[in-house]
Amino acid sequence: MESVKIYFDPRCPWCYLTTKWAWRLAELGEIELDWGLFCLEILNLPEGADPLELKAVSGPALRCAVAIRERAGSKAIGPFYRALARRTWESRPPAPDLVVAVRESVVEAGFEADLFDTALADPQTWAAVVAEHQELFGRARSIGVPTIALDGGDGPMIFGPVLNRMPSDDEAVELWRHVSWLVRYDNFSELKRGRLGPPTLPAVFFDDGTRTPWWPWGQRPWVAPEPDPDPTKQPAESTTGTTENGAER
Repeated sequence: MESVKIYFDPRCPWCYLTTKWAWRLAELGEIELDWGLFCLEILNLPEGADPLELKAVSGPALRCAVAIRERAGSKAIGPFYRALARRTWESRPPAPDLVVAVRESVVEAGFEADLFDTALADPQTWAAVVAEHQELFGRARSIGVPTIALDGGDGPMIFGPVLNRMPSDDEAVELWRHVSWLVRYDNFSELKRGRLGPPTLPAVFFDDGTRTPWWPWGQRPWVAPEPDPDPTKQPAESTTGTTENGAER
């Protein structure tokens, strides 16, 4: 079984969609998952800015991931990330308070709430996030999330694949076999095309395909600010349960 390490930023819906695909591959017995940390807000800092001084929106989640890894190993990050994603990308509306969502996700993942408090009180947890981000930046051919690395993180790596929706099981396995072959083929550098559309996640789209008024993690960190939506043009807010209709980076 292939051991795969996914570097993730919880702010990125495209990354989460790829992670949903990877979770399904693990359930099908194709891969075993491990976790690494990445911060788009560090990536997008102005030149010369000190990342250690950054008050990142994703900071509480990433710092808790560091604390979880120190307490229970890196594979224990997965249930925490999954619990947090359910409160953000898979919910309508998303959790209104991200800090509360992070704390709740720590508990759902099987840890005491004091792990959250300890992680945020210790500046070394953010220093660890910065160091891991910079280490990946130094050795990867391309930078972004999702980034997947083979051989438990020690092998070749690639940015992607970026998906718009969750594939069927057969498609998921076939996609993995093509992607993993390309990752290991050292003569391969890049394939790219424009995205086919936004990620199909409950926090991003209603079931009829119209956009929701929500974006759980604040302004998208990789695009210019967008104007506030016109509330008169927004669909009626849904209070029903979430659906499993896709994901995004």
